[in-house]
Amino acid sequence: MSRKGLKDFLHLFYPYPDVFHRSFAARVTGMPRRREWRRVKVCEIFTSIQGESTYTGLACTFVRLTGCNLRCVYCDTQYAFEGGIDMPLDDIVSHVKLVGVNLVEITGGEPLLQGNDTILLVRALLEEGFEVLVETNGSLGVGGVDRRAVLILDVKTPSSGMSGEINYANFDYLKPSDEVKFVICDRGDYDWAKDIVAKFRLMERAKVLFSPALGMLPPRQLAKWIVEDRLEVRLNVQIHKYIFGPDERGV
Repeated sequence: MSRKGLKDFLHLFYPYPDVFHRSFAARVTGMPRRREWRRVKVCEIFTSIQGESTYTGLACTFVRLTGCNLRCVYCDTQYAFEGGIDMPLDDIVSHVKLVGVNLVEITGGEPLLQGNDTILLVRALLEEGFEVLVETNGSLGVGGVDRRAVLILDVKTPSSGMSGEINYANFDYLKPSDEVKFVICDRGDYDWAKDIVAKFRLMERAKVLFSPALGMLPPRQLAKWIVEDRLEVRLNVQIHKYIFGPDERGV
């Protein structure tokens, strides 16, 4: 029986909306699932001011996905480890379009934990003309992420407790529009990060950002070290924490 014939047959016995028939027919015939059937688990979607990266200060819609495979000591989004709701990719894209802000960030948790569905979401947003940032903890491979998106790649310093999870192969996928971020907790992290930047020639691959861990290292101290060493990295302060407070969600 042809696919059309199967669909017509199903209409005789299952008088439900067409969405049921497409789903059932795909399972029976092995037809590829269309994008609207793909889902990701979403912790929250909100629009605010971008508080980090070279995009600091711009209006941005954030799509925060649920789940993370790391447990950094300074994590400020532990609420994203679990919970959330399964949302079709097309519903997310429609919501972002309705908001009307061109800059979109896919973040977490760790967004790449949701694999190909996250990659398809990034592509869908790019195809709608959005500028897309993908913030990832650097432990999972980024090779499948659409090259049109901007990667914000964390490199976990020793004080995070997660530096053993770094996927150094990701550096090979960096491009000049991407950003590499080090969260610095103390002088040891700073010296370690300098060595990584030099060893992998990260300044030649992407933009490099050093961020003081909130409550652990005063920004003025990190700024002093950067200036003393004439280090050509960007000091990256989380301005949303200063604008809205360190504990407020959805900002």
